[in-house]
Amino acid sequence: MRDYHIAVIPGDGIGQEVIPEGVRVLDAVAQVTGAFRPHYDYFPWGCAYYLQHGEMMPKDALKTLEFFDVIYFGAVGFPSVPDHITLHGLLLPIRQGFEQYACVRPSVLLPGIASPLAGKKPGDIEFVVIRENTEGEYAGAGGRVHRGLPNEIAIETAIFSRSGIERVVRYAFQLAQNRRKKLVSVTKSNAQRHSMVFWDEVFAQVAAEFADVQTERVLVDAMTVRFVLRPESLDVVVASNLFGDILTDLGAAICGSMGIAPSANINPERTYPSLFEPVHGSAPDIAGKGIANPIATVWCAAMMLDFLGEKRSANLIEAAIKGVTAERRVLTPDLGGQSSTREVTDALIAQIRAQAK
Repeated sequence: MRDYHIAVIPGDGIGQEVIPEGVRVLDAVAQVTGAFRPHYDYFPWGCAYYLQHGEMMPKDALKTLEFFDVIYFGAVGFPSVPDHITLHGLLLPIRQGFEQYACVRPSVLLPGIASPLAGKKPGDIEFVVIRENTEGEYAGAGGRVHRGLPNEIAIETAIFSRSGIERVVRYAFQLAQNRRKKLVSVTKSNAQRHSMVFWDEVFAQVAAEFADVQTERVLVDAMTVRFVLRPESLDVVVASNLFGDILTDLGAAICGSMGIAPSANINPERTYPSLFEPVHGSAPDIAGKGIANPIATVWCAAMMLDFLGEKRSANLIEAAIKGVTAERRVLTPDLGGQSSTREVTDALIAQIRAQAK
């Protein structure tokens, strides 16, 4: 039996509600398969920690986390703390410090879930976006001068390095090779004539190594249209930090809910731990009501296990998710149901146990 040491950071808002449900599922699948044993260490970092300590996490947090196999993360941000403090104080330092440069965000229309796009059925929407995760528009380079004066200036500089582009693009190509061998690169190189033209050039150079993968270059505005009108044409999409972030929210929406969108922040070289988190954020409007959808967080657990090599356990979780949504008996309000967070998790665990027999 394999042992995994998991750093758990529930974070803020509904992160505090869905992460315990994900842990319940991890424990259940570990029990029924007997393949691994999870060990959890919990860290209370987030907005409440900031209000008490003046920082989102301790200064030595990365040293604390670096010895874990993986990180399981809930959400960051709450109205009590400005958003730029929460993001730059917790999640971005982990992504950048641990070289989690490939953010993997699948968009899948699950059985039983109605897409807002007319006529779409399961199988029509099944693609994955690879978002560059450590530089670009989220690098944090810039500043403000002449504060409070009429000539106040704010500068935000996007940082793109050859090595940064090349490594995430190569990761996307390798993923496409194992899927339907189609890769779309998203830029805005007609307007951003330095950074995005550079991205296009590096993409073309890496593409020469992958003759078996069909490639396209699409401007980000055109890609938003394609997400809506022709999502079935997509397999793997690779984009910069900002474009990937925006597009994946749209990808979740066309699949029926932000509550079912998982993500993985991957360090492919495994030099540092990778981090798994739902896309939906802290959702202050429903925090504490017990109705947050746990599916995205549970799906993150499946992605985590797949990353760790526990393929059977990951497959059991994904099959359970599809089984529960297909039945449409136990769903949270965002999917048209009336069930609680815990009731959905109970249904998922029941599916896992039934399938494992």
